[in-house]
Amino acid sequence: MEVLFHNVRELVERAENENKLISEIMIEQEMLMSERSREEIIAQMENNLKVMEEALEKGLKGVKSVTGLTGGDAVLMQNYIQSGKGLSGDILLDAVSKAVATNEVNAAMGTICATPTAGSAGVVPGTLFAVKNKLNPTKEQMVRYLFTSGAFGFVVANNASISGAAGGCQAEVGSAAAMAAAAIVEMAGGTPAQSSHAFAISLKNMLGLVCDPVAGLVEVPCVKRNAMGAANAMGAANAMVAADMALAGITSRIPTDEVIGAMYRIGQTMPTALKETAQGGLAATPTGKALQAKIFGGAVLERG
Repeated sequence: MEVLFHNVRELVERAENENKLISEIMIEQEMLMSERSREEIIAQMENNLKVMEEALEKGLKGVKSVTGLTGGDAVLMQNYIQSGKGLSGDILLDAVSKAVATNEVNAAMGTICATPTAGSAGVVPGTLFAVKNKLNPTKEQMVRYLFTSGAFGFVVANNASISGAAGGCQAEVGSAAAMAAAAIVEMAGGTPAQSSHAFAISLKNMLGLVCDPVAGLVEVPCVKRNAMGAANAMGAANAMVAADMALAGITSRIPTDEVIGAMYRIGQTMPTALKETAQGGLAATPTGKALQAKIFGGAVLERG
C-alpha cells in the first residue's frame, strides 16, 4: 500500500515542505488509498461529523444504558456549568460533558463514530464541539479537524495499536486524546510541528493506562475515562490542556514517534488481566465483581 507518510515526523515534514495543513495531507492520503475523489472523501467525513453531532446532542438530553451502569452524567455536568460554580473553566467542562454524552450514547447502543474506537469515541467530538464555541470554525474547518485527528490516528494504528485488548486503554482513550489535541492545535491556527508536540504531550500523560472494563462492558470506567481520571487529566481534559501547552510554545522533549513507540512497548508488556479481559484493575474490585454478578447472574468471585 502506497502511503504519503509512515510516521509523525514524515507527516510534519511533508506538511511543512509543501506548505499544507496536516488535514490536507490526510485528505490526499485517503484519495491515494481509496482511489476515490476528493469530493467523495469530504462527503463521507461530513457525514461522520453529522453522526457525531447527533450522538452528542442525544447524550446531552439524557440517556441510560441497558445495564444502568452509565447514563445521565453529561446532563449533570451541563447543569453544573449553568450554575456558574465550575472551577475548571466552562470550555473544559463543556468538552468533558460532550465527551461523556457521546460515550453514554454508545453504552446505550446508539450510533456513534469510532474515533479511533467505540470505547474512546467521546474525546474527538467532545473537544471539537466544545472549542467550536470559542473558535467559531467553518464547517470545512470542523471537517478538517477530523482529518487531522485521523492523520495521527493513522500513524498510531500502523505503528502501535488503537486496541484496548492489545495495548490497554492508553491505546484507546490515550490515542483519542492525543489525536484531539493535535486537531485542536491546527484549528486554532497552530503549526504542524505544534500539532505534533500537542499529540506527544497528551499521549505521554496517558502511558500505562490499563483497560479494565467492569463486567467486560464498555461503560465503567470507560465513559468517565473519556473525560477525566482519578489522578491524571484524562480524555477531553488531557487533549485541551495539551493543545494549550503546545500553542503556548511548550514542546515535548521526547519526539512524538518515540512516544508512540513507548506506548506500543508498554502495551506489549502489560499483563493480560489489564487488557480488556475484565480480570484485573477496577473490574476485579469487590464492587466490580458484584456488578458483574448482578448484571450477568452467578456467584460473586471470592474477594481478595
